[in-house]
Amino acid sequence: MARLAQTAGLTDIQEEILSTVKTFVDKEIIPHATALEHADAYPQDIVDGMKEMGLFGLTIPEEYGGLGESLLTYALVVEQIARGWMSVSGVINTHFIVAYMLMHHGTAEQKQKFLPKMALGETRGAFSMSEPDLGSDVAAIKTRAKKDGDDYVIDGAKMWLTNGGSSNLIALLVKTDEGKPKPYQNLTTFLVEKPSGFGEVAPGLTIPGKIDKMGYKGVDTTEAVFSGFRIPASSILGGEAGKGFSHMMDGVEVGRVNVAARACGISIRAFELAVEYAQQRSTFGKPIAEHQAIAFKLAEMGTKVEAAHLMMVNAARLKDRGERNDVEAGMAKLLASEYCAEVTQEAFRIHGGYGYSKEYEIERLMREAPFLLIGEGTSEIQKTIISRGLLKEYKLRG
Repeated sequence: MARLAQTAGLTDIQEEILSTVKTFVDKEIIPHATALEHADAYPQDIVDGMKEMGLFGLTIPEEYGGLGESLLTYALVVEQIARGWMSVSGVINTHFIVAYMLMHHGTAEQKQKFLPKMALGETRGAFSMSEPDLGSDVAAIKTRAKKDGDDYVIDGAKMWLTNGGSSNLIALLVKTDEGKPKPYQNLTTFLVEKPSGFGEVAPGLTIPGKIDKMGYKGVDTTEAVFSGFRIPASSILGGEAGKGFSHMMDGVEVGRVNVAARACGISIRAFELAVEYAQQRSTFGKPIAEHQAIAFKLAEMGTKVEAAHLMMVNAARLKDRGERNDVEAGMAKLLASEYCAEVTQEAFRIHGGYGYSKEYEIERLMREAPFLLIGEGTSEIQKTIISRGLLKEYKLRG
């Protein structure tokens, strides 16, 4: 067993789940990931394998057909999957966030309607908050839902929907008019059901097509354009308008743990590739791992992998205990994503010229790692969250 990124205090069930997932990653993901990624091909066979394993229902309660596992279990599973190919972890990430929001904020009817099929992977979730003209300024959302009898009519454009085409359920944040004094109090989350696919998938809803990205390929990232899209008021998450901001922020907190886990997974894989290559490649009569310049790189990389993993685990365990983890999740996401970029680049340098070749896996990781610096909030946003939380905790009295 590898020394790095081990987690103390896991149950036998957690250990068994992680062992099964690791075997799946080693046999079914890593051997195929590079070819699929270069072709920008959706990993349908891999997704089908995850459905058979029950991973889409990993955190959904047993009463709805899921496995009822913790955020920690899910994060460790994501770490392993991202170690194989980050795009596959993206397939289940937004699905998990939508399921989490339903479990914690949905009405009894909404839970019963969606969660059993989500546990089976038949209903697949997408998460939509961003828009073309805004990033982190959530309160500035322009997409609107106007009340019309028992329905709402939605108009506007959303951006960066992971699983936008392959999903059939979107958790959609829009502006509604609740007459509240603060902008974020006039935001509402709708549960939008739609067919999978591209084009005009429903009257008033168009998914234009996949966005061509530098990395993070295979998984479909899309826009969503709403034009007179009609939806019943019963589709409001939790049944009450104006609560969307808090719903989304709760989802984003677990999403940040997920992104930290993905960063850990890529870092682990980059380290594995580097340490293997450094022992195979020889210069000046000995493996390059025996040269101090490379040995020191490996030491620093291993330390960063371990530190990021521990922070990610801590953030997940806090959330599992029902505690606020906004600061800890922000710290974990900040450190893990920054370290991921650094570890991956050092692995690239250790590979020398071969790292620039598409025949080597490290080339793919070099294009995937930067995404984690911006996904679920940039490093600068994480610093803002962390500093606000710390200043609140350490505020001078008197």
